[in-house]
Amino acid sequence: MWVPGQEASKDASPLPARASDVNMPAATTTAASIPIGPRDNLIAAAAYITFVPAVVFVLTERFKHNRFVRFHAFQSIFLTVATILVAIAMRILYSLLVLIPVVGYLLAWLGSAVLLLGWVILWLVLLVKAVQGESLKLPWIGSLAEKV
Repeated sequence: MWVPGQEASKDASPLPARASDVNMPAATTTAASIPIGPRDNLIAAAAYITFVPAVVFVLTERFKHNRFVRFHAFQSIFLTVATILVAIAMRILYSLLVLIPVVGYLLAWLGSAVLLLGWVILWLVLLVKAVQGESLKLPWIGSLAEKV
């Protein structure tokens, strides 16, 4: 088969018949060379369900040396703290916006709805990335989670 950038006379290498013929590792590895398996992916994703499993994973001796689970646990904890701070700021902004006569309530509800929708989408993306074994580093929160 001809591939752009190659001569037509060259034969492409045959593909293996089954996925088991390819020498693929059973688990992916992180920078610390600790294997990450499907169980670690589910544990890291469980850290995003609420902050309680994240705190348990941080305090448990079993996960002290698993950088993947600890990263997601700390990122979940910091995301919870950031969510609380943003909720307080939105409450103050809401109180100020309702002082505007006709459109105040509309702006307050619209801002709250957009922010809530954005947070839910971010939470789902982080959850899916953790299940897939990937680390999506958030701009400020992810840097803090990596340092800890």
